Amino acid sequence: MPIHLVLLILLAALLHAGWNALLRAGSDRLWSMTVMCLAVAAASMVGCALLVPPARASWPYAVLSAVLHVGYNLFLVRSYRSGELGQTYPIARGCSPLLVTLGAALVAGEKVGPVALVGIALVSVGIICLALRGRRLAVPGLPYALGTGCFIAAYSVADGIGVRLSGTPMAYTAWMCALWAILMPLVYVGLRGWPCARRLFTPSPAFGIAFGGGLVSLLAYGIVIHAMSSAPMGAVSALRETSVLFAALIGYLFLGESLGAMRLLACVAIAAGTVMIG
Repeated sequence: MPIHLVLLILLAALLHAGWNALLRAGSDRLWSMTVMCLAVAAASMVGCALLVPPARASWPYAVLSAVLHVGYNLFLVRSYRSGELGQTYPIARGCSPLLVTLGAALVAGEKVGPVALVGIALVSVGIICLALRGRRLAVPGLPYALGTGCFIAAYSVADGIGVRLSGTPMAYTAWMCALWAILMPLVYVGLRGWPCARRLFTPSPAFGIAFGGGLVSLLAYGIVIHAMSSAPMGAVSALRETSVLFAALIGYLFLGESLGAMRLLACVAIAAGTVMIG
């Protein structure tokens, strides 16, 4: 993989950990996530208007990815209700390359090499160390964190296929994100009711922070989509998951979370394992 793509993906990893920290720090995370989606929708629609639409063959994957992104958003919001960023985020991000690799081996008959097997072991051990404290579950929202990882794996595969069929990565990203970002406010209204819809458009400092976080998230995923158009999906996905280290540091520096030696080693193991899998 060219060095400029590696650096771009690492930047995307930092940006991704950053907007997750903004979401985790919010008091109403479903509202924050929905406002982020409004920002994504606004920016994506500009792209849709300026760019030639992607090839017709990629549209089913764009629609599928948009639906999967909504599920990812809901599970992520729920996982942050009781879990810390430095625990929940590495579990969700770390298990997705593992699931993709195992799924490809079981369903598609792809062989898993010795390096990938070591990576799978590292990710598994890292997740267990973060999830358990002795015999006690250290992450109350563990099922939601693992569910988030399943959605990540699913939409990563859908987008990896869709962007290669699209003929234009930027247009595919714009249309897929526009579809996803329009769906999320509809889900919010369905869960909270029409009277709460007005708050989505009420200016406030929290609105500005969430809106900015949405733009950051779009930039981060746009970089990843661009990278997947010319580099192996597994390698891009694995390198992006080094964001677990950024998340652990951000949680420690800005959210007052603990960062003991065991948690740090677990995050390093997950990051190293995902790179080896890729």
